[in-house]
Amino acid sequence: MKYSWIDEFLLAKAGVTKDLQAEWNWIRYQIGGKMFAAVCLNEENKPKYITLKLEPTEGEFLRQQYADIIPGYYMNKLHWNSVEADGEVPDDLLKDMLEKSYKLVLSGFSKKKQKEILESECIER
Repeated sequence: MKYSWIDEFLLAKAGVTKDLQAEWNWIRYQIGGKMFAAVCLNEENKPKYITLKLEPTEGEFLRQQYADIIPGYYMNKLHWNSVEADGEVPDDLLKDMLEKSYKLVLSGFSKKKQKEILESECIER
């Protein structure tokens, strides 16, 4: 996979956990039990797609700009987008997309829950 920095980048964010969803063969990154990103593995357990959530208009815009960004692989095509793991999307753009996905999912929690998630990370570190 071209984006070897993803695991370290995502796990450095407050409250992020990681697991393997064996039935899907996906490595999921979650906050508060909700997925905000995943590395989708192929039959050889090699990364095929990086899937993340974006605002619908931004996702559609980026899909028009980059052939390696497609509607979410096995996900809601309006809110989720997938990036080819060996594609040509610049690292900085993918980092920005992952950051937005994290913030989008975090913002879906109540202010109280957001505070709990962010403060629990500070205590653990």
